Amino acid sequence: MSSLTTHVLDTARGIPARGMTVELWSVDRSERLKTVQTNADGRIDSPLLAGKEIAAGTYELVFFVGDYFNEKRFLDRVPVRFTISEPGAKYHIPLLVSPWSYSTYRGS
Repeated sequence: MSSLTTHVLDTARGIPARGMTVELWSVDRSERLKTVQTNADGRIDSPLLAGKEIAAGTYELVFFVGDYFNEKRFLDRVPVRFTISEPGAKYHIPLLVSPWSYSTYRGS
């Protein structure tokens, strides 16, 4: 089934990032679609988009990193902009993050 999912790993502590706020935006429509928080495993309890909700277009996940680490000395919000070009495919976008750096990739 097609879906959009994410998870966040706190690389500074070596644990899942529990309780991080994540927003999903449709860039094409300039519209916030969802605001969620990560669970104890650093994941979202259900897909951000699934099945017929997924449409081709440009999206952005915004991770509230500064709030999670309770400091905003460097990173505050981390936006990850991506394109869904195959609405029938699975998109998994993990974030590996510390207060000073982050990386992401298209997972499986």
